[in-house]
Amino acid sequence: MTVRRDFQEPSRSRPDLVIGREDLFTSAREQLGRGGSVLLHGPAGIGKSTVLRALAADYGGAARTVLRCSATESESHLPFLALADLFGLVLDEVSGGLPAAQRTALESALTGRGESTLQSDGLALRLAVLSALRTLAAKGPVLVVADDLQWLDAASAELLGFAARRLGDTPVQMLCAVRTEGQEYDRHLRASPPDTLAVRLGPLTRTQVSALLDHRGYTPLSRSTIRDIHRTSGGNPLFALELGRALAESPTRPRPGEPLPVPTSLRALVLSRLEMLSGEARRTLLVASAGARPTLALLHAAGREHAEAETAQAAALGLLATETEGPAVRFAHPLISAALYAEAPAQERRAVHAALSTAASDPIERARHLALATTGTDPEVAARLAEAGALARDRGAPSVAASLGLLAARHTPADSTPGPDERRLQAAEDAITAGEADLARDIARDVLTRATVPAERVRAWMVVIEAAGQALGEVDAVFPQVLADAGDDPGLLALVHYQLAWRGLVVEGDFAEARQEAAHAAELAARGADRRTELMALSFQASTETLMGHPDAPATVKRALKEPQDPYVACHHNGAGSARFRWLIMSDQLPEARTTITALLREVRRRGMVESEVHFLRFLAETELRTGHCGRALDLARESLRLARDSGIGEGASAMLTSLAEASAGDVDRALALAREAADHAEVDGDQMYLSRALAALGYAQLVAGDPAAAVRSLRRVRELEHGLGINDPARGRWHGDLAEALVRIGEPAEAQDVIDTARAHALRLGRQSVLAVLDRAEALVRAARGEHDAAVARLTSVRDRLGRLGYGLEEARAAFALARLRDRAAAFPRAGGAPLPASASYDEAARLFRRCRALPWLRQVDAAVAAGPAAVEPASVAPPVALDALEGLASMERQVASLVMEGATNREIAARLFISVKTVEATLTRVYRKLGIRSRVDIVRLAAGRRST
Repeated sequence: MTVRRDFQEPSRSRPDLVIGREDLFTSAREQLGRGGSVLLHGPAGIGKSTVLRALAADYGGAARTVLRCSATESESHLPFLALADLFGLVLDEVSGGLPAAQRTALESALTGRGESTLQSDGLALRLAVLSALRTLAAKGPVLVVADDLQWLDAASAELLGFAARRLGDTPVQMLCAVRTEGQEYDRHLRASPPDTLAVRLGPLTRTQVSALLDHRGYTPLSRSTIRDIHRTSGGNPLFALELGRALAESPTRPRPGEPLPVPTSLRALVLSRLEMLSGEARRTLLVASAGARPTLALLHAAGREHAEAETAQAAALGLLATETEGPAVRFAHPLISAALYAEAPAQERRAVHAALSTAASDPIERARHLALATTGTDPEVAARLAEAGALARDRGAPSVAASLGLLAARHTPADSTPGPDERRLQAAEDAITAGEADLARDIARDVLTRATVPAERVRAWMVVIEAAGQALGEVDAVFPQVLADAGDDPGLLALVHYQLAWRGLVVEGDFAEARQEAAHAAELAARGADRRTELMALSFQASTETLMGHPDAPATVKRALKEPQDPYVACHHNGAGSARFRWLIMSDQLPEARTTITALLREVRRRGMVESEVHFLRFLAETELRTGHCGRALDLARESLRLARDSGIGEGASAMLTSLAEASAGDVDRALALAREAADHAEVDGDQMYLSRALAALGYAQLVAGDPAAAVRSLRRVRELEHGLGINDPARGRWHGDLAEALVRIGEPAEAQDVIDTARAHALRLGRQSVLAVLDRAEALVRAARGEHDAAVARLTSVRDRLGRLGYGLEEARAAFALARLRDRAAAFPRAGGAPLPASASYDEAARLFRRCRALPWLRQVDAAVAAGPAAVEPASVAPPVALDALEGLASMERQVASLVMEGATNREIAARLFISVKTVEATLTRVYRKLGIRSRVDIVRLAAGRRST
């Protein structure tokens, strides 16, 4: 059909159409914008039609005529059907310009009147389609939108391909989609215009599947369920949405260990080929679908004697993937396995699990199958499942342990010891370790509806509080209840006061209160002989004291590291090892900090402690950033952020660190967006501690982006927050040098000096050598702004060398850059009455150091400074003495702009030097003219020469 531009539907908001497809959507949109064509391809349900519709709606307005067709399998045998869809409504418009033979052939094909075929009218029809497109294009651009090319009738496909290959420069573009597996799109590409861009749509990530389900309103689904949906759907958006819909509408959730229920719509889609299998082959596939890692050997052990022949038959039908190596039996798509299992009767499933409970070689697998083969309670089965859960925990698979724990609880009789709720709580704690906070919270809430024993109730409340993460304000009402449940038991009270310490820090933003609660928790735990909680409380106390700059911090770290140790606490992200890392990195012991955090990361990965892995990846990224390995830091930070978003743990903190890494080594715009995201997370969670870190990252990104005024606003707020929090150690956020530098840039050197002096006092007391060096770098900029160029150059030279010796590669490079700019400025603007300083326009040393760090945004600043030349070097923020009186009434930005005009800088040069836009320069000058009573920049230059305009 044809849609004229005047009759198109208005563009609608389509936030779900490009979820997970942003990059390819942009690339396809740009290709269409260049006048090219696009071929979308990928497997069924992957979202080709959705993206095609979005592109057509987004780009269709640029075309005068849009021709559309969408084929179906049932109609693919009807000749010329797609041709009729494309040209039916424009036949009258184009037929008048066609030669008689072409017009007759085309009309016959489109209307069905006559006997037109490719055999009898082949050339005439081919030329008619080409001529029709050229006729339409002569009146304006044409867009051909064709979906499901694989079902196009052969005649239409041949005619469309003939025309596409011969359009040349004619303004006709094609936007097509075709279902393919692998690289089968080649033949469709050969039938497309020569400039066609082939875009393959692949599976969505777990995070993208979560976003898609959330957009469609399937929000009650837990993260563990979303993980199962992603695995079962293989990242296919259609399959994921159908699974999500079925789960959201189902009154019950799948039992632990069971695959997801597969709705009838998807079963029909993937199981149609099962009817061609023999009954025995189907049973063999059912055994394979129930096994965690099915192999031919496992199938034989489970009683499937003819497994080779039966799996070969399934592979020939496309149900199983053909493995070139190895014994694995792998389904062509995970959904086939899930649908096959869902289709089987319950009794048949239990029989399969019973066979696998003896056939499987792994004790964890045997226990799982035994549970799924058993109905009702059975203490022996429950005990085996609990043992398997402990084994999974030791292997570093807490998610598996949680699943086994729930199975154990289901088979545990009510009067057993341990009871079913105790096993559920163990499963909840395993889920917390695995990063499945929502599952843990649901289990704990369920236990609280029944539990009467104080120890169980407090344990359940602890899970609820842990599951809240940084959003402790959301569970504020829990604390009075859990204190009542704890009574006067010192062991239980220790657990509560440990969480109250976190509340004091996160919700109240009071480091002193947090420290006091942590010390009290450690004392209570010692009285209650709970060494694990005592160590966790001491570690928290040590970290808090470190951040406060408290003199007791080193001694508390030693207490937290004292034997006997608890292996879990030793590697936990809030444990003793983590506290020691914080102390090391704030004390400038970077090599030892890296060794410590690398070992901790290795251990938590072995144990499957997802939350700790998120944090330790971030800590390692921070260490690499300090040492100047910015590219490595960016990779680690992005990995931490991906894991945080997948698990829903520490998203704000990971976004904050990734912002710092992006601003140093990646994309500054992304750095700004991530810092704002981190600040939003902290604001929503009521987390003042991470709010200050997020704003510090934002200020740094704004400084790198060339917006010192915005950086000052952000970093002034950080200063206020940290003063309120009681944070005195400037090594915690390391924002003081950035604030001072930004203040110098906007013409506030006095405030900059005040920031430096305050931070220096604390840094001297605590021995923070790297902080002192960065503060000295900032003070050199203050001196330069006051005209003390020689002192500033000497100070920067010393700072660069000190930072190099301390191992702070990026800060060393920044000092070298500042030094090069000052020397360049001194060469461009020699002192009055003195000989010109040696010109040092070479930024080679700064470029070399930034390149070594892979600090690309900073390297781009060096390139810009070199390209601009000496005149564009950032000036001192004090106006020439001759014009000071005239400029006294101006704001700081106005004074800077006027000073630069006095020096002869153009508006574009002023914009580059002050990191503002040309329009901002023009607007500022207009205000300057009005305040000074002058009319042009020439009058400002006259002021510099000591003459008034007449």
